[in-house]
Amino acid sequence: MRIIKSTLLAILLLLFSAICLAQDKNTGAIKGKVSVEKGSPSGVEVIVRQGEREVTRATTDKKGEFMIARIPAGVYAVSFHKPGLATGSIDDLEVRAGKTRSLHDLRLAVDEGSITFIRGSVFTEAGRSVAGVRVDLAKVLDGDSTKRLDSRVTGETGEFVFRLPPDAAKYRVTLKANGAETVSKDVEVDSPAVYRIALTLKPASP
Repeated sequence: MRIIKSTLLAILLLLFSAICLAQDKNTGAIKGKVSVEKGSPSGVEVIVRQGEREVTRATTDKKGEFMIARIPAGVYAVSFHKPGLATGSIDDLEVRAGKTRSLHDLRLAVDEGSITFIRGSVFTEAGRSVAGVRVDLAKVLDGDSTKRLDSRVTGETGEFVFRLPPDAAKYRVTLKANGAETVSKDVEVDSPAVYRIALTLKPASP
């Protein structure tokens, strides 16, 4: 009885292997690596479509890598999606049976329409731009406490810029320079947009 069961099990395993091998010969695969301009390359959705029909999808790992197997031979469109990043796409990608298609140079830029910018400039009291001074950014929390987030040094024309998530929040921009007063301004953010401010550099009181 045990011999019969073992024989049946062996036959089933052989049949299963044969089916899998046949499927592999009739399908192909797509693999690749996605890099991003800002943030982590993990969590990018890779969607394979044929016409308007979604065939399959996968998600990149922490290295930005993905592998999609068992795709029927044919021509597909592949798109790449992640919140805060511009959508990438490849059209007319041919997948051949028994072959793995490797995708290279996949880079997603920041979607500037889905993030917030705080842009500003630093001027003297006489209206001249000030280069090379530090500007700090902090998030204003409950009770007027703050959490420091980032810093910039102004460019040749006194400009600086911070990129932020589009969530509603209050931020504090602070100018710090040797021999000058510390100057702060608060910015209320409520949607993806460009928020502009100007800071005046004043000599410290003697």
